[in-house]
Amino acid sequence: MSDATQAQHPPHKGRRLLIVSLVAIVIIALVLFHVISGSGKKKPVTPPQLVSAAKATLGDMPEILNELGTVTPVATVNVLPQLSGYLTDVGYKEGQDVVKGQFLAQIDPRQYEIDKRQAEAQMAKDKAALAQARSDLARFTTLNEQKSIAEQTFADQKFTVQQDEAAVKADEANIAQFDLDLAYCHIVAPVSGRVGLRLVDPGNYVTQSTSPGIVTITTMKPTTVQFTVPQNSLANVLKRFGTADTTLAVTAFSSDNSRQIATGKLYALGNQMATATGTVTLRATFDNDDEALYPNEFVNVRLLVDTLKQAVLVPTPAVQSGAPGDFVYLVNADQSVSVHKVILGPSDGKFTVIATGLTAGQTVVTDGMDRLTDGAKVKLAGAKPAAGSSTADAPRRRHAS
Repeated sequence: MSDATQAQHPPHKGRRLLIVSLVAIVIIALVLFHVISGSGKKKPVTPPQLVSAAKATLGDMPEILNELGTVTPVATVNVLPQLSGYLTDVGYKEGQDVVKGQFLAQIDPRQYEIDKRQAEAQMAKDKAALAQARSDLARFTTLNEQKSIAEQTFADQKFTVQQDEAAVKADEANIAQFDLDLAYCHIVAPVSGRVGLRLVDPGNYVTQSTSPGIVTITTMKPTTVQFTVPQNSLANVLKRFGTADTTLAVTAFSSDNSRQIATGKLYALGNQMATATGTVTLRATFDNDDEALYPNEFVNVRLLVDTLKQAVLVPTPAVQSGAPGDFVYLVNADQSVSVHKVILGPSDGKFTVIATGLTAGQTVVTDGMDRLTDGAKVKLAGAKPAAGSSTADAPRRRHAS
């Protein structure tokens, strides 16, 4: 029996091997079918991307620096008493405009008047002594010529006259000092401007060290605006500012850039660079006849450095920044785009100067470049030429890379 059973095993193994071979052949056939059928289908074609474009044109571009500035008065004077005494009168109203020399306040002068009278009395006494000494000297001179007195007596009398003359000069100086003290009792405005709030009321005893003083006077017109520019922009300013026939225009805008406040001109540059910030301080002057610029107010300053003539302009949205640096998507003749690296010039916010990298007439993508790649096909929504010249609606600055 065992021999018969063993004789039946080889046929089973043959059938299993046949089944496995058939399954493998079917699988290979299916794979080949899918490969062959798949190769016959066309790959899906990516449709051109719809973009907006504009042509680069030639135009004038103002080279403008926009900075934050502070209104700095020409003069701000804190009027302090120059001597001690009771404040008896105040001759101004708070917020009043005053002119140089106008009466502001009065310190009780009576003590200084008394001191002056004492000095005058002392001077009268010293003048009398001087007159007597001179009379004696005249008599001693005659006697000395006659050899009737000792030479020493004559010399001593000359010294006495000199001492009395010095005493009279000291008395005159004392009287002049008391005259000055009386003038200091009558406090007047050292500059023209606007007074602030009253700091001391009549009846208070003031001294030379009285703080914060009697009143503060601020010059309202003309006024200045102080601002800083970065060191990279200083060379252009110096080149233009150093020209005798060139006046650099400065415009002041409100802190939110919503309105123009005043126009003026640059008139002074600081003499050293701030090492902490890499900036230099500039100052512009404004007539401020309408007093629109208020002391210590923050304003946005727009400095017109130069105007580039016939520069290549593109809409600012066309300029992109990335790994290659600043670049634009240039539209080629076959309706494909290529990444074109450019070097930027000044910008007014709406348009940007292309210093190098583009020529007038070339078309660049201005919108729809989110998914663009180098060589991608595009469909133009309508090429719009850039304006021939550009002015800013709201002043902004873009630095060239």
